Amino acid sequence: MYRGLPICLLALLTFYGCEKAVSFDLDEQPPKLVVDGSIESTKPPMVVLSRSLDYFSEITPEILESSFVHGADITVSNGTLTHRLKEYAVEAPEATVYYYGIDSSDLATAFLGEFGKTYQLQISVEDQRYAATTVIPDLTKRIDSLGWMPSPNNPDTNKVVLLAAVTDPPGFGNYIRYFTSVNHEAYLPGLNSVYDDQIVDGQSYTIEVEKGVNRNEEIDFEDYSFFDRGDTVIVKFANIDKATYDFWRTMEYNYQSIGSPFSSPTKVLGNVSNGALGYFGGYAVQYKSIIIPK
Repeated sequence: MYRGLPICLLALLTFYGCEKAVSFDLDEQPPKLVVDGSIESTKPPMVVLSRSLDYFSEITPEILESSFVHGADITVSNGTLTHRLKEYAVEAPEATVYYYGIDSSDLATAFLGEFGKTYQLQISVEDQRYAATTVIPDLTKRIDSLGWMPSPNNPDTNKVVLLAAVTDPPGFGNYIRYFTSVNHEAYLPGLNSVYDDQIVDGQSYTIEVEKGVNRNEEIDFEDYSFFDRGDTVIVKFANIDKATYDFWRTMEYNYQSIGSPFSSPTKVLGNVSNGALGYFGGYAVQYKSIIIPK
């Protein structure tokens, strides 16, 4: 969830050895619509709507559940068909989660994501209208193979580094986002999950694939990126458009710089109109798997 605008505060000023506490009156910002929408190749569109929370809001299951936006009129078009999404509820351990997906009672206009197609999202809620456009690119940048090696300089001999041999096609503008699944559990994005091809354009190269992270849990920065011997790993490797890349690039930068007095505030770059936060993104997906021997 978004928690308002990034804020950098200096709470202490020093002048000639004296300390003076400085307090700030922060104006409350009205909540904004937050859009988390995506469509993947071979999968239907999915959209989650919520309202932004105040920067200093306490997040409880009850507050999280109440932030979801209900009763929205949402359509997604592929240029030929336009489908109205239906709201669904999923019971999670801590709270009920709501999302909008394909209306199973009206499949005549339903469709799945395809390589090379453009998609338009339209949202109408509480007398406001929002729109976004995305592309599922062609699957041009690919993982050729996966490998592994013992983690260097790591006293834990059970830890290994996952390696991917990747081919980038000639011509700038190939953007990717990746996720990993370990032992058939959920796909989690890397701490830095998006990359461009400014340095590797037109090359075949081998790169480390860091283990995906759950940002809702505490991250051990000493060895979060390693896998274990015996793991079955699936890498979800997606070609994305620039708007999707820009959203996650700025979102992840903000996430990693929270609390740092040396970082510069960065605006998260969404692609939804009318002042909404968030994004609608297309993913051209490839899967590669490997079993790391014990």
